[in-house]
Amino acid sequence: MRFQDGSTTPREPTLAERRAREQAQRRQEAAARQAAEDEERGQKKRKRILVGAGVTVGVVALIAVGYAVARPTEEVQAQCVDEDSGEIVDDSNCVTPVADNGYRSGGGLYPIFIGGGGRQYHYNYGGSGTVGQRVSGGTTVVPSGGTRVTTSSGRDVSPRASSSGSDSVSRGGLGVSGGSSSSGS
Repeated sequence: MRFQDGSTTPREPTLAERRAREQAQRRQEAAARQAAEDEERGQKKRKRILVGAGVTVGVVALIAVGYAVARPTEEVQAQCVDEDSGEIVDDSNCVTPVADNGYRSGGGLYPIFIGGGGRQYHYNYGGSGTVGQRVSGGTTVVPSGGTRVTTSSGRDVSPRASSSGSDSVSRGGLGVSGGSSSSGS
């Protein structure tokens, strides 16, 4: 039967054909639902990523503002001064000041002159003058940790806050560079 004219009525589908059509229709509907759920999930994910990126940018901005605020606003000039004459000398004669009030030992060799056999030098903070002149004004007290201290040669000698706390003691000996610490109880 290769030819069917228009007057013939189509036959009813068999039970197997109806079931196959219904299954195909259900599969199509399930695929459409799945596609809609995937699209909704993708939108939620994009929204979360966008919110997360906004939060990250906000946190970074907050940290940047914190660093800008925490930056030392005050700057003091340090002059290396001969202790006996009060004359300003080259910065290489002075040793960087100790950062905290705790006891520090090790980490470097500092000569100790007994009986005044050598010259003593110290920093003068905030004084004025040039090398070879007597320093005028200023103090020998180390500025607070928030103050930036530079020498005339441009070296930064700002005090560093102690990271181990005020009641900890760092001890060292020969060949030890202050690696161990203990705190009083």
